[in-house]
Amino acid sequence: MELLEKLSTAFGVSGNEKNVREIIKEEIEPYVDQVSVDKMGNLVAHRKGKSPRIMLTAHMDEVGLMVKAIDERGKMSISPIGVVESITLIGDRVHIETEKGIMHGIVTTREINDGGYITSLPKTEDIIVDTGLTKKELLERGIDVGTFLSLESEPYYLGSKDIISGKAFDDRIGCYILIELAKRTKKLKNDTYFVFTVQEEVGLYGAVTSAYVVNPDLAIVVDVTEANDASQNPTKFLGAGPCITIKDAEAVENIPLNEALMEIAKKKKIPYQRDVSDLGTTEATSISVSKGGVPSTAVCVAVRNFHTVNYVASKKDVENAIKLLEEMLKSPPKL
Repeated sequence: MELLEKLSTAFGVSGNEKNVREIIKEEIEPYVDQVSVDKMGNLVAHRKGKSPRIMLTAHMDEVGLMVKAIDERGKMSISPIGVVESITLIGDRVHIETEKGIMHGIVTTREINDGGYITSLPKTEDIIVDTGLTKKELLERGIDVGTFLSLESEPYYLGSKDIISGKAFDDRIGCYILIELAKRTKKLKNDTYFVFTVQEEVGLYGAVTSAYVVNPDLAIVVDVTEANDASQNPTKFLGAGPCITIKDAEAVENIPLNEALMEIAKKKKIPYQRDVSDLGTTEATSISVSKGGVPSTAVCVAVRNFHTVNYVASKKDVENAIKLLEEMLKSPPKL
């Protein structure tokens, strides 16, 4: 899992995905015919071949923070990039990278920072980042309003070598799956695009532009979804196989494409889960309505602790997602 760890620990908040893109480009280039970066910043890896034209996407970006204001003591107010629950941020480390170097900070609140206690659930406006430096010293280090703050955590195993935890699994797990697919399907002759998109967390923007560039016959988004196996009525479980999205909050996915994926899973005895959700969505929503419409769906890995620095995932789910998509690429459905 060395590659997944490398992707997880890279820093790439929405709108600032350069570091992640460079890692992916180096990894995937030997296994495709052409790699390009479009004007939006999406990385498009193309393996030329026969129809149908298949588009597989995963987003490179992660949720994070941005400096909104700095007071004279150097305390930085923040603006969230993507959906970040303020209560999960307290005590997290942030990675700050400028042209003048790298430094770190701690997410806290003004109450805690001034020696007090949290008396109510903190709101975004209560959150600050502390580096121990004054405003003048921060400015000298190249840190100002608009600076990206990436959440920081190292990956590790939990109760077994199958259960892994780390940051940015949304959606570096998807990026990892696409790279592995490119490696394992090098001899296949399908016209295949492995697309690594930007700014998913703030509006699915990279998927919109890349779909117009690729013009696919069908598209499968590879992402993560929230395991809810601790709830009273669980529907998505860690370790029970990849989730094939039937419906989410904004879309009903393509029925024939989903049926083809489920048939492959049954035939090859690959465990999978049927995902009907009332919350969230994926890039399949925007890809499906691009141009004249694209048959689209999402294959997702269920993870716990969504949008925190301590996602929890099962390696078996990741491997079974790769197996399912590999079998699909061997015999693409005719839609």
